[in-house]
Amino acid sequence: MTTEKRILITGAAGYIGHQLGNRLAKDYFVIGTDLYWREGLDFPLEVLDVRDNNLVLTLAEYRITHVIHLASILQASPDRQRDYDIDVNGTRNVLEACVAAKVQHITVTSSGAAYGYHPDNPAWIDEDDPLRGNPEFAYSDHKRQVEELLEKYRNEQPQLKQLIFRPGTVLGAETRNQITALFLSPRLLAIRGSDSPFVFIWDQDVLDAMEQGIREDKSGRYNMAGDGALTIQDIARKLDKPLLTLPVSVVKTGLQVAKWLGKPVGPEQVNFLRYRPVLSNRRLKEEFGYRLRKTSAETLDYFIENARRKGDL
Repeated sequence: MTTEKRILITGAAGYIGHQLGNRLAKDYFVIGTDLYWREGLDFPLEVLDVRDNNLVLTLAEYRITHVIHLASILQASPDRQRDYDIDVNGTRNVLEACVAAKVQHITVTSSGAAYGYHPDNPAWIDEDDPLRGNPEFAYSDHKRQVEELLEKYRNEQPQLKQLIFRPGTVLGAETRNQITALFLSPRLLAIRGSDSPFVFIWDQDVLDAMEQGIREDKSGRYNMAGDGALTIQDIARKLDKPLLTLPVSVVKTGLQVAKWLGKPVGPEQVNFLRYRPVLSNRRLKEEFGYRLRKTSAETLDYFIENARRKGDL
């Protein structure tokens, strides 16, 4: 085992965190933190909230040089203030602890959602395009605010090197999220007059790129997406499912009814379905130097193949 890097991963019991930790633990000291225990880890895990003031003590005790901050609320709850506290204030606590403990490097998973869902988004979004995460969509809004915090720390604490990834829709053999739930439903939904393309990235490409970034001490901001994009019509054909195309007014009404039923959605969030950010991966390939193993289409095909094998499709 080399000792030059000592790594702490927040959200280490999660889907990406436990796989990344097991990879890195082959060569480095790795410790994870999370709210929940998980079996099958090749590294120790402490049950610790990212908002806990004791985080700095953990960093100092284990002489951590590199932090990988993955802890995040992926699916909004009815308690938006709690989600904000974990996402934004939790990240602030991680950054403050890193500075106090003299951590050298932090890797953060942001999201393509930080760019926001807007009708005037560029056809292909570059890392220098503005971050305009929609206030009405908690996940998007919180990712934007997290990135504003990161920018502040880049300016004020440049000794803490930052590597930021902004993934599109992550798919793999075992992926389960809001997007895969849409794909596994009996039929797909489209809004009339909106192509709203998707970009996908294979979960193993995500892991490979993150591992490369840690091993090579990379810094910078990078979109994560496979080559190419697919419209909802393309996706429906690949899934061999009917596509229900509705006017935006009907979708807004449906979201309002869901809100009345206590779901964390509302009619103001219809732009999530209409104006998805389409991420350019040019910098990931040319500047970061990562060689993608699957395109967007190949990633979706892989997900479909495994979903059918398991009987989910």
